[in-house]
Amino acid sequence: MIRALYDWTMRLAARPRAAYALGTVSFAESSFFPIPPDVLLIPMVIAERRRAWRLAFICTAASVLGAMLGYAIGAFVFEELALPILSVYGYADEFEAFAEAYNEWGAWIVLIAGGLTPLPFKVVTLASGATGMNIWVFLAAAIVARSSRFYTVAALLYWFGPPVRDFIEKRLTLVFTLGVVAVLGGFLAIRFLH
Repeated sequence: MIRALYDWTMRLAARPRAAYALGTVSFAESSFFPIPPDVLLIPMVIAERRRAWRLAFICTAASVLGAMLGYAIGAFVFEELALPILSVYGYADEFEAFAEAYNEWGAWIVLIAGGLTPLPFKVVTLASGATGMNIWVFLAAAIVARSSRFYTVAALLYWFGPPVRDFIEKRLTLVFTLGVVAVLGGFLAIRFLH
């Protein structure tokens, strides 16, 4: 099953319209969608390494636009939309304590969580709007965080593409398992480290 999913993703990644799907997933992941764009970015760069920088740009631009939507949801419809989303990730009950810490460390949280950790970025965007973080600081931090993440992934795959692809294809189950563990670890970190 994992091999079939991998092969399907690689075929999708090679199609001309795959960039639209990548942009859509990148946008949605920043505000409400649970699956990170790396799931498409990685096979797309592996399938066609010369597009690595363009794909990283698509991820970055769409992710920052989606982050603005997440910020707006947090700022303007927190009770109606953001609170239920935060409830899914375990933040609803302790939001006030989180907001105080967030107001003090907000820019660093956006930088670190948005670029270096598997924590869901949507939690950061919703919290930034809900706590009233300065929009310009938020945007600057989001641009730096998301571009550093996606361009780093693209660069590693561009420079080490064939060996990375060989490693993934030979150890597909291991790579898939580590990816699932990283995503679940992000969710658990959110739930228990606040």
